[in-house]
Amino acid sequence: MRTTMFRALACPLDGEPLRRGDGAWRCDAGHGFDIARQGYVNLLPVQHKRSRDPGDSKEMVAARRRFLEAGHYRPIAEAVARAVLAQAPAGGTLRCLDAGCGEGYYLRELARAHEQAQDGAAGDDRTLALLGVDISKWAVLAAAKQQKAATWVVGTNAHLPVQESSLDVVLCLFGFPVYPEFARVLKPGGVLLRVDAGPDHLRELREIIYPSLKPPRADNGTPPQGFAPLSRETLRDTIYLDGAGPIADLLAMTPHLHRAKAEGRERAAALESLTVTLDVRLTQWVYHPAG
Repeated sequence: MRTTMFRALACPLDGEPLRRGDGAWRCDAGHGFDIARQGYVNLLPVQHKRSRDPGDSKEMVAARRRFLEAGHYRPIAEAVARAVLAQAPAGGTLRCLDAGCGEGYYLRELARAHEQAQDGAAGDDRTLALLGVDISKWAVLAAAKQQKAATWVVGTNAHLPVQESSLDVVLCLFGFPVYPEFARVLKPGGVLLRVDAGPDHLRELREIIYPSLKPPRADNGTPPQGFAPLSRETLRDTIYLDGAGPIADLLAMTPHLHRAKAEGRERAAALESLTVTLDVRLTQWVYHPAG
């Protein structure tokens, strides 16, 4: 197996195919988008922004990178990689998007698992074409610096700058799904893989920062329109965080940083160690267009 860039991008202004050349992506209408020195491209028009600098801040991205690179979420990354690589066709190319890729950890781990599979299987000629899209320019910048064998795009799940029916797998990992867009860019028979927090995910941290915990949301497992259930599994693990730094990084990379009141954040900041439960749901759906 080899890992390469994804090329079926679409112009965010008119939806036409983009072609890469001379340091930019361009469509036939003449719209051009420069490739940054670090290798990523910004395909987020101003009319698709809700703020001047949307998405995770530079500090949040740095905290997430430190926490993830320490291996705390590696069991999740390994489960995602296994699920994706199981879809790879013999002698073909698997095209995979991480929609809300953050600083690229899960695609890097997918590429690493891909390379290990290649080392262990002589004559394996499958190719993995990777695309990461995130609304945070700081996240995409960090991702592009660390992995060149992928396409990194500043963009939004609400208007994915991707050509129709061009992807085999879409990942939405702790992110914000936009199912009509995922259906548009997936090939018939393509797979959507979601990772979502279960009711006990990070419970110990949440018990510290909140006065009380809200009851978990009901989940009847109903697939989105156009999708059929493929598989569902629960992954549970326990991680030990030693020192105030990893605890602060975990809090900073989650929505709880802004949801918790100052008193809760202060209680978390006073901790020197913490054992935390990982409880996530890996759900796969297959896309079957109507008609």
